[in-house]
Amino acid sequence: MSITVRLKKGLDIRLKGKAEKKLFPESPAAFYGVKPIDFPLLIPKLNVKTGDRVLAGSPLFHSKLRPEILFTSPVSGIVSEIRRGERRSLLEVVVEREGTEHIDFGRRNAASLSRREIVESLLISGLWPSIRQRPYHIIANPSDTPKSVFISGFDSSPLAPDMNFVMDNTSSVLFQAGIAAIGKLTDGKINLVLNGNSETSELLRRVSGVEHHHFSGPHPAGNIGVQVHHIDPLNKGEIIWFVNLQDVVAIGRLFEEGVYKPERIVAVTGSEVLAPAYHTVRSGASVKALLDNNTGEGDKRYISGNVLTGTRIDYDGFLGYYDSQLTVIPEGKYFEFFGWMMPGFGKFSFSKAFASGFIPGKEYSLDTNYHGGERAFVMTGQYEKVVPMDIYPMQLLKAILAEDIDLMENLGIYEVAEEDLALCEYICSSKIDIQAIVRKGLNLMVKEMN
Repeated sequence: MSITVRLKKGLDIRLKGKAEKKLFPESPAAFYGVKPIDFPLLIPKLNVKTGDRVLAGSPLFHSKLRPEILFTSPVSGIVSEIRRGERRSLLEVVVEREGTEHIDFGRRNAASLSRREIVESLLISGLWPSIRQRPYHIIANPSDTPKSVFISGFDSSPLAPDMNFVMDNTSSVLFQAGIAAIGKLTDGKINLVLNGNSETSELLRRVSGVEHHHFSGPHPAGNIGVQVHHIDPLNKGEIIWFVNLQDVVAIGRLFEEGVYKPERIVAVTGSEVLAPAYHTVRSGASVKALLDNNTGEGDKRYISGNVLTGTRIDYDGFLGYYDSQLTVIPEGKYFEFFGWMMPGFGKFSFSKAFASGFIPGKEYSLDTNYHGGERAFVMTGQYEKVVPMDIYPMQLLKAILAEDIDLMENLGIYEVAEEDLALCEYICSSKIDIQAIVRKGLNLMVKEMN
């Protein structure tokens, strides 16, 4: 049964630099990086060494705890660098692109395959990590069977790509093949959630094998966690899986063309981008080619993803595995003397503490300045205004800090991930790193369950 949900709680942060609906064809990057840090709780084990020759689809590393889960190269070339961090933790495996060779996984009709055959194909090709689960917001366990699968048909985060425009420039055959493959993974439904605030892409409206739902309202309406909460809530012991729209296309390409080609349309956004637009790239591509001669002067923050949940990268860093957005905003390395006394016409205000709070529709060029330091973690009642879920965010966060497992369960830890409380972090008057606290709680629950 189709469900329509209209959310009132949440917050749309209106930033300058939204991508113009103009798509550039792929301009192959020289280097590509696959980053274990994109996958929470992953303990990677290398399959290659510096100087090895790899093809698109060749394993670069695998999960130590589940060796069948492989992470493969998006292009053919030479392993040019293996970057490590503290205690020799694996940060990135960098491949210098050479040629267009790829491993041929064989063309097959996904609709005629068994569940076991679908799972095996996704594992050996390196596409299994595109399938994640709730609770815990981690890579799905191939031995589990979810009660349903979710696909969010839109992104409501700041400067997010217009997924209708993306899908209008995507093959309907590949997307339908991906849906057919994913449908074999569950005995339940595939829930495709569409944006009730805009006209939906014809591709998404016409796709078969899914149940359509419509969500409208402010961010985080596009978050999987919010959608699951209102459509198919999680109880203890239950699991749902979810997949990004463009990863569905990559899965369809695996069966239709027999290749691992994680191609995606990325929105290059932000107030520091001279020509915000859409570009076709491969997952893990160096963003340098997208930024050369395309950013303004001054110190800038480069973010793979959006400003709320994205990952900070270098100018020549790599696009995250799950990201379809690159954001560039000014750094905020300055001290503002008595800034709280100023009218603040150019400052975004949730509580209307600044004059800008009374100017509807205004777009802002915001930087990374905290405008203050960490303070006492006090009850304000603000978090509940931006979390459209039937939970108590402040109490949940304090239960996590106290490591009270039973209380965390009772307060809804199974239903949330970092992204669901990212707005709480943004409006937090105490400047608390809320997403890190949520991740700590999820990691604690996984450890407890195992």
